[in-house]
Amino acid sequence: MRLSTRSTFRVGLVWAMGLCLAAYLVGLALESHLPHQLVDGWLSLLTDWVPAAVCWLAVSRVGFRRREVSLAAAAVTSLAAGDIYYVGPPVSGGSAPFLSLGDVGYLLFYTLMLAALVAVVRRDARGRGWSVWLDCAVGSLGAASVLAVLLGPVLASALTGPPSTATATSVAPMFDLLLVAAVTGIVALRGVRGGDRWVLLIAGLMLYATADVIYALQVATATSAAGSPLNAAWAIGLSLIALYVDGAERRKESARQEASPATGATALVVSTAATAAGLGVLVVSSRARLSTLAVVLAAVTLLAAAARTLVAFRQLVRMADLRRQATTDYLTGLPNRRALYIQAGIRMAGPEPRRQALLMLDLDRFKEVNDSLGHHTGDQLLIQVGARLSEHLRGGDLLVRLGGDEFAVLLEDADHDQAAAVAVKLCAVLAEPFPLQDIAVYSAVSIGIAVFPDDGLDLNTLLRKADIAMYQAKASSDGHHVYGGADDTDFATRLRMVEELRTALTSDQLVVYYQPKVDLATGEVHDVEALVRWDHPTRGLLYPDGFLDLVEEAGLMRAMTRVVLEIALDQAAAWYAGGRRLTIAVNLSASSLVDTDLPDEVSAMLAARDLPPGALQLEITEEFLMADRDRARNILTRLRRHGVQISIDDFGTGYSSLAYLRDLPVDELKLDRSFVIPMVDDARAAALVASTIALAHSLGLRMVAEGVENDITYTELTRLGCDQAQGYYMSRAVPAAELEKWLSTRRAADKFTDIPEPLPSAALG
Repeated sequence: MRLSTRSTFRVGLVWAMGLCLAAYLVGLALESHLPHQLVDGWLSLLTDWVPAAVCWLAVSRVGFRRREVSLAAAAVTSLAAGDIYYVGPPVSGGSAPFLSLGDVGYLLFYTLMLAALVAVVRRDARGRGWSVWLDCAVGSLGAASVLAVLLGPVLASALTGPPSTATATSVAPMFDLLLVAAVTGIVALRGVRGGDRWVLLIAGLMLYATADVIYALQVATATSAAGSPLNAAWAIGLSLIALYVDGAERRKESARQEASPATGATALVVSTAATAAGLGVLVVSSRARLSTLAVVLAAVTLLAAAARTLVAFRQLVRMADLRRQATTDYLTGLPNRRALYIQAGIRMAGPEPRRQALLMLDLDRFKEVNDSLGHHTGDQLLIQVGARLSEHLRGGDLLVRLGGDEFAVLLEDADHDQAAAVAVKLCAVLAEPFPLQDIAVYSAVSIGIAVFPDDGLDLNTLLRKADIAMYQAKASSDGHHVYGGADDTDFATRLRMVEELRTALTSDQLVVYYQPKVDLATGEVHDVEALVRWDHPTRGLLYPDGFLDLVEEAGLMRAMTRVVLEIALDQAAAWYAGGRRLTIAVNLSASSLVDTDLPDEVSAMLAARDLPPGALQLEITEEFLMADRDRARNILTRLRRHGVQISIDDFGTGYSSLAYLRDLPVDELKLDRSFVIPMVDDARAAALVASTIALAHSLGLRMVAEGVENDITYTELTRLGCDQAQGYYMSRAVPAAELEKWLSTRRAADKFTDIPEPLPSAALG
């Protein structure tokens, strides 16, 4: 109820101020027909004191925390008090004082109002840059220089006239000059928005100052007249100031909106106009005599404008640099994805755009380089890849780094065949070794190709289809693939299968089969090889060649390796507990062996099951050994320190030096089936097998022959002194329970079950 009463009183007071102003304006219009004391006396005082009352009511609502409100209220009150001095009876006797009580009230109005403006600026000053403050300074100085020109006669009169006129003709107009300069600067700082009550203060102060300047000029030229419209301008200006103060409570509720900075357009307009004004004053001063103050202010305006121009130039340079950085890859210096979108939008726009081919490049096994040699070396590889690709592209082609190990090339005016030819060339270029950290790193790339407008009318579509084609190239190991309509279905199938693989890793869908390795000298079985299978819920039992490539592409090989190791070691622990001391061999891919934590994890797995280190053997390929000899030595040495045996799988299939057999801790060689199977009918193959067995024995290594499928091969390997053999002739890979049954029922070393496996038992990795 109390708030409602106060609100009603406030609204009534504002209406009273409007009625008093209207009555005063009517009185000025009819001044010749009304008593002088009524118009220039009572009505004039009401237009002073009612606005003052409105201001102090606002102060009572917001308190003294809002300094601009209390200062503005004090300014309006001091002006009203000064008017009482002149409206009252004239002072008799003697000459007019140099500074009357009325003049003190007027000068306090200017001083307090300037202080209120300073309070407004201080509240909004946080976070403003130099450019904003320079705009503010240029606007203030430019407005002051123009006003100083207009006040030229007033200043001259103050210097040459009697002392009694100094206040009226010089001091007050100088405060007007400061007031106009301050308002102009704040407009540049904050801007002017039609919805803000801030506009009321600007309009009120400018109207009041304009009336003051005109009056001062009239006094200086002895042309002033009583009852002029200037009285109306003063009254209206004071009422507008009071309305601004009255809205302080609402401004407090929306302070965030009010404190928002001026738009760039507003600041630019004010700064440009002020600079032109300062320049105009200097031009006029060269042809006519102007006050020294006006010339000095104009000169300082131009200096401030020059400083603002310098700041603006630096900002433009920085913005240009930021724009360049925004479209440039920080590592390689190549354009980035943003630049590709910009350039593709330009090239694909227009009524008749030319054909464009998009090549998406993904480095194969780049993660292994990062993991094995460190991220710094990986970064250096990316830099060299970018430089090498740039050297083999045309000037109009756009090469960008999309991120990670992915690059893209936008070929201008190229069809499918031309793009494929470029892809072949780039594959060959990147197949050359890269010198990194005193070693030669070999890389390969998979490239997907999509062509505009055949495969898509915008870059997003082309990127999606080129990405699909790239995965097709990676899956087929062909190096590159041109997008075709059927690729969408294949890609969707692969994505679905990847998700199914993720589920399989956590839902016991992976199973491990075991194939025995028979000691050819005794016929006993001390070792088995673990081979992973996927018991797919709808497709049945899947062999490794049906999903391992996808596991590698999806980056799931490490997770799968852990799962297979866990299953195999659990089975080894069960066999040990039952009295069967079998060593289980697990194949590891090159991507699994780049993990420096692998040796410690393997040791922890063995310890957790209370298994001796000899219960596990790890089979690796020559590919890993030759890709990174130093890293291979480090990983294998740590594994051997934990007691884990190391076997080289598919020995003889790699085109590499045999020096690693001397340098690396290897226990066993597994001769690939491509040598074993033809040895019965091919004398040269038999000679290679014999020499390889002799080589292994001379190095103190155990030799295992894979792919033994008949008794002739078995007998010949025994004669040549091969240590162990595995293959369909002895037993296919079977579940653990079936292997236990096989081990229990075999009667002699030369009698085995002969159950061929429908698909090759490819190992993990």
